Amino acid sequence: MQTESAARWLTPLVPSVANSMVQIPAGRFLMGSDGSESDPGDGESPVREVSVSAFQIDATAVSNHDFAQFVAATRYITLAEEVGTSFVFAGLLPDHFEATRGVAQAPWWREVPKACWHRPFGDGSSIAELGNHPVVHVSWHDAIAYCDWAGKRLPTEAQWEYAARGGLTGKRYAWGDELTPEGRHHCNIWQGTFPQLNTVADGYYGTAPVDAFEPNGFGLFNVCGNVWEWCADGIDVANSSAAQRVIRGGSYLCHDSYCNRFRVAARSSNFPESSTGHMGFRCVR
Repeated sequence: MQTESAARWLTPLVPSVANSMVQIPAGRFLMGSDGSESDPGDGESPVREVSVSAFQIDATAVSNHDFAQFVAATRYITLAEEVGTSFVFAGLLPDHFEATRGVAQAPWWREVPKACWHRPFGDGSSIAELGNHPVVHVSWHDAIAYCDWAGKRLPTEAQWEYAARGGLTGKRYAWGDELTPEGRHHCNIWQGTFPQLNTVADGYYGTAPVDAFEPNGFGLFNVCGNVWEWCADGIDVANSSAAQRVIRGGSYLCHDSYCNRFRVAARSSNFPESSTGHMGFRCVR
């Protein structure tokens, strides 16, 4: 299969700050939670002390602009492009969209022909105005390929959580324990009643720019909400396949009524071949 030339995506895209990295100091931190807010078997608990060596991490998730540069340089073809389909949140599709196969346990997901990183909602869609939004519809393998090209790698789960906490200890979110302190939104998640109504109180329906909202104490943007982020590790809990890879941070579809995994300690996983409209990644070095 031949990919379309990525050069045409580069000019109209707004460059992001995703190429900047922040230095994370070596240290010890309390990883995980007491499990009171997690689903049974998620593996958040017990809280344990973990040592982390110094490393650098992307300030933001990899953007469409950044991924387009990678594709232009390498002519890389993602798994979603090879397969010819990916999964899109139904609320982002037009009302007249033809019925397609969904996910039994999550009917708000729809399998969409030709959906991929540069056609995020299927045929006829584009990233022309989404250059500084996180790249999505990328599998774990696609993320690894980008990292190899960039001379980086995916973070371990411990590195991800240490960086996401931003120097805070035992807090629910990257900024503290309160979701909207003084009425201010700090992340892009679902507002309202999922999946019927999103009030868009935080300003975004779907993805937000990679540098939206205030960064955490280490200078990282959007470690809570927006898009799930692939980690290097395999999952290690009884209710998931050993082949699955860890994803962290939650997404724009998270809502505390059914999925409060936008907390910094929360964990989830997916198969490395999976691609959806709410999974992306950031890199470390």
